[in-house]
Amino acid sequence: MKLFICKKSLILAFCLILLAGAVFGICAGTVNVYSHEGERTVVIDAGHGGIDAGVHGIKTNVKESDINLLIAKYLRGYFADAGFNAVMTRTTQGGLYGTSTKGFKMRDMKKRKEVIEKNGADMVISVHQNFCPVPSRRGGQVFYDKNSDCGKLLAENIQKSLNEMKECVKTSAPLVGDYYMLKCTSQPSAIVECGFLSNAEDEALLTSAEYQKSVAYAIFKGAVAYYS
Repeated sequence: MKLFICKKSLILAFCLILLAGAVFGICAGTVNVYSHEGERTVVIDAGHGGIDAGVHGIKTNVKESDINLLIAKYLRGYFADAGFNAVMTRTTQGGLYGTSTKGFKMRDMKKRKEVIEKNGADMVISVHQNFCPVPSRRGGQVFYDKNSDCGKLLAENIQKSLNEMKECVKTSAPLVGDYYMLKCTSQPSAIVECGFLSNAEDEALLTSAEYQKSVAYAIFKGAVAYYS
C-alpha cells in the first residue's frame, strides 16, 4: 500500500513537472508551432504619428512620434536580419486614422490592431518615449498587461536588456500598464518607453542616431531572449 502511494506520488509529481515545463515553454517559445525565426511574426508599433505627436523634447522640441519611428525602423531591421517576419504598423510620419480628425485616436488604435491581426503576430512591441514633470527621471521603462504572463516575461527580458546598456539609467523591473496596445492582442506584447524626453540627457541620447540603433538592438536582444 505504501509502495502504491509512492508510485502515485511520483507519477503525480512527474505530471506536474511536465505541465510546468509546457507552460513555461509556451511563453518562452520552446513549445510552439513555429520552429524557425522566419515563421515568427513580430509586429513593431511606432507609437503616435500624424497630428498625434506624443510628447516633445524639453530642449529641442523634437516629436516623440518621429523618434518612435526611427527606433522602430532600426528594430525592424534587426528582426529581419535575424530571419523574423518583421511588420510595422506605420512606416511614415503620418498616423493611421485617415483623413478625418474626428475621433482620430480610436480609429488609429483600431488600425494598429488590424495590422496585428492581419499579419498573425506572434509578438507585439510598441515603441514610445516617456515624459515626467520631474526632470531628473531617466531611463527606459517597459510595460505589460497584468493578465498576460507571457507579456510579463517578454517585458522582463526587454527591461533586463535595456538595463545592460551602458548609457541607459537602470530601472529595476517592468511595470503593469493599462493600455490599448497591450490589451488588443492575446499574444505577448510590451510597450517600451525608451527614455524621458523631459530629461535633457535622455533627450540628447534619443536624438542621436547611434543611440537609437543601440536602444533598438537592446529591445531586439530582449525579445529574442524571450524565445530562448
